[in-house]
Amino acid sequence: MLFTFSSAPGHNLSISVSQEGPEMEAGAAVNIHLVAKWLSSLEKKLEQHSEGSHQEFRIFISAEPAPSPDGHIIPQGILENSIKITNEPPTGMHANLHKALDNFNQDTLEMCARENEFKSILFALCYFHAVVAERRKFGPQGWNRSYPFNTGDLTISVNVLYNYLEANSKVPYDDLRYLFGEIMYGGHITDDWDRRLCKTYLEEFIKPEMLEGELFLAPGFPLPGNMDYNGYHQYIDDALPAESPYLYGLHPNAEIGFLTQTSEKLFRTVLEMQPRDTNTGEGGGATREEKVKALLDEILEKLTDEFNILELMAKVEERTPYIVVAFQECERMNILTSEIKRSLKELDLGLKGELTMTSDMENLQNALFLDTVPESWTRRAYPSMAGLAGWFADLLSRIKELETWTGDFVLPSVVWLAGFFNPQSFLTAIMQSMARKNEWPLDKMTLQCDVTKRNREDLSSPPREGAYVHGLFMEGARWDMQTGMMMDARLKDLTPAMPVIFIKAIPADKQDTRSMYPCPVYKTRQRGPTYVWTFNLKTKENPSKWVLAGVALLLQI
Repeated sequence: MLFTFSSAPGHNLSISVSQEGPEMEAGAAVNIHLVAKWLSSLEKKLEQHSEGSHQEFRIFISAEPAPSPDGHIIPQGILENSIKITNEPPTGMHANLHKALDNFNQDTLEMCARENEFKSILFALCYFHAVVAERRKFGPQGWNRSYPFNTGDLTISVNVLYNYLEANSKVPYDDLRYLFGEIMYGGHITDDWDRRLCKTYLEEFIKPEMLEGELFLAPGFPLPGNMDYNGYHQYIDDALPAESPYLYGLHPNAEIGFLTQTSEKLFRTVLEMQPRDTNTGEGGGATREEKVKALLDEILEKLTDEFNILELMAKVEERTPYIVVAFQECERMNILTSEIKRSLKELDLGLKGELTMTSDMENLQNALFLDTVPESWTRRAYPSMAGLAGWFADLLSRIKELETWTGDFVLPSVVWLAGFFNPQSFLTAIMQSMARKNEWPLDKMTLQCDVTKRNREDLSSPPREGAYVHGLFMEGARWDMQTGMMMDARLKDLTPAMPVIFIKAIPADKQDTRSMYPCPVYKTRQRGPTYVWTFNLKTKENPSKWVLAGVALLLQI
């Protein structure tokens, strides 16, 4: 029996079955993750023809792994009756580089008339492919988002390289980097900072110096000269340094952070798998409901009253940009705290038996017991990766900061930038204030960030223009107060605190970008969608070093 798979334009993929002789023993379906709606039909066909088919008949199915449990689309019936074979991707730079080179052979290396240039750039592309694929393991510090880079990107890039070298008398480095970084690999990339990272890798790996023997793909790993195919494989075995973040341009702290997060995820999973018996455990400890009730009472007791917006507005004569920000923050805080109180009071009645327990109340109870922030709270809150205890302590600090500010509506001497639901609104208010004062067009302005040598306690009054901010941390590097510049991070100090930063607005055409690293600011270590602003920080190193190291400022750690 043979299964034949066909698809006509505008029609779904179909399957037909025919009886063949013993020599026709197998059919094959490829990439079934692309035809999710059709899989139920496949399952029915398999059941229908399982009886009476040739005893040696096999059907082979391939699919990419689902990005999340919600993305599992293969019917359970197919999975239960299958022998499942997984092809694990290689791990580590050594395996990834060999795997990248395995896509080619000696004939590939000899196909271009400009052999030296072709071989050099091909090997650099293999290293680049291995780096971008394996860098994913470092999480958001590696890539803000995860991308499906594949061997097709590499092989097509080599075909493009061959065509361009054959058609040009000089190596068009700029054109090649653009094609690789913006189209072949860049076609996957959706985040601007990830695009900058991809572009920087190519600028470091593919440049004229590569033909002069002066290019290092990683510390201690120079680009090899002209070799045969087996020679390149042997060179990788002999010359590639041991696996470390240095091979990716990252600081060793990146691996510590990666391993720490992996361990935390493991322990969190173990905790969530614990039995949820509400009866008293061994030793007479408190029951699950008693623990939740105690935490519930503590939160309700510590949570302050909501802000009276009307009373606050009555105290204000002129609604400056800063005061508008304060009102917006109070309103959002009221929405969050009112939801916390409502849901906790509802759960309290449920635990007492005065209300029927709903699924929302059970989810809230589970979250409180497991020290996680309930979903109904996170939807109304600010991004955070903290557990419930740390999150609630942070919430009380934010409320206290708002109470101090709205007491007299005088801008604090040093503003806690992380304490805002929307830090961008405060940074925009700095520009609006300067624009009104100097009658500058807002779209022609930018922020200038000067890192001071002072801490929060050293400042007792706000600046005449702009604002002092604190509460930022640097990941991937550190700020040296003596030199006033970025420096390599100290080992095991993953997120050193930044001194107070003086932020003011200036005309965009007066901005000094020399010896500056455009550093993205994020709300949490999750990065990506938590982007806030870009601060230009002084550096004596080439900014590309900090791009490859994934250096960013964080408002929460």
